[in-house]
Amino acid sequence: MIDTMDFWDRKAQRYATSPIADMRAYKYTLERTQSHLRADDRVLELGCGTGMTAAHLAPGVGEYVATDMSGEMAKIAQARADEAGLTNMTVRTGGVQDIVFDGGRYDAVLAFNLLHLLDDLPGALAGISRLLRPGGLFISKTICLPDRGFPLKLTLMRAILPLMQLAGQAPHVRITKIRELEREIFHAGFEIIETGNHPANPPSRFIVARRA
Repeated sequence: MIDTMDFWDRKAQRYATSPIADMRAYKYTLERTQSHLRADDRVLELGCGTGMTAAHLAPGVGEYVATDMSGEMAKIAQARADEAGLTNMTVRTGGVQDIVFDGGRYDAVLAFNLLHLLDDLPGALAGISRLLRPGGLFISKTICLPDRGFPLKLTLMRAILPLMQLAGQAPHVRITKIRELEREIFHAGFEIIETGNHPANPPSRFIVARRA
């Protein structure tokens, strides 16, 4: 079985230099996320990767904690923060269950392109809920299956993924339909207040949910 941390450590440098596939959708997601964050917010990003999104969002909030289970990803993210002079941004290595309370809960927890990679989504969502203050926001973006039909990209991915996993070239991936993902978030105690697909095909579901 593939070692997930080792897999992402090996991919870190390539990931850092890979172009964003749909820049228009990425920028729109950033704008919508920024619209929900306040200048004094304490924000946690899970699965920050090499810190590109964190570097964009951190200047607009009070404190930004970026985390990734890959030590190599976290090193690149920290270097990006240092280069940009982001004194309010810290980078830590760890997954959802590794994050503990330290000086209060968070006003917002972010998870972009992460939920479909988790082994235990219900457990992760429960952990995220505990990290948020009452009324805090969970903002995520997750690749999903369309309600009808399968784009060629997803069809090919589903066909070759098992072979790639056996060869150690792909991590655990579980792609669900949008309604299934939103049901899991709802059952974890969240009220969904905004959704959208950015990009639309295959759908990458943007969800803003408020902790009850």
